[in-house]
Amino acid sequence: MVDLSQYLPILLFLGVALALSSAFVLLPMLVSRLTGSHKPTVAKLSEYECGFPAFEDPRSQFDVRFYLVAILFIVFDLEAAFLYPWAVSVFSLGWTAWISMMVFIAELALGLAYAWKKGALDWE
Repeated sequence: MVDLSQYLPILLFLGVALALSSAFVLLPMLVSRLTGSHKPTVAKLSEYECGFPAFEDPRSQFDVRFYLVAILFIVFDLEAAFLYPWAVSVFSLGWTAWISMMVFIAELALGLAYAWKKGALDWE
């Protein structure tokens, strides 16, 4: 027989998290309806993007360079996430950690050089 009482704190935590997240979503909507601040107008219901109304189909394709820049941002953001803990503990980890991080940075530098050569960073 399995003792499920060990999972009670986890279930309580999940219940409290679900209750609080629901309250943070539903209570402002309920209060706005009850206080009368929920008055939709044409201006409030119109789409708003960059300070002016949309002038073309919202399902149009983005330029591929937008995605390349986004991918490069994610790659170098991850590099920073890996580099900080490594820098904190590099002296206790030894030469193996230093060499592996240099290989990692060299791979990222090659990726940046490739993206630069392909023109992913050129914006018109």
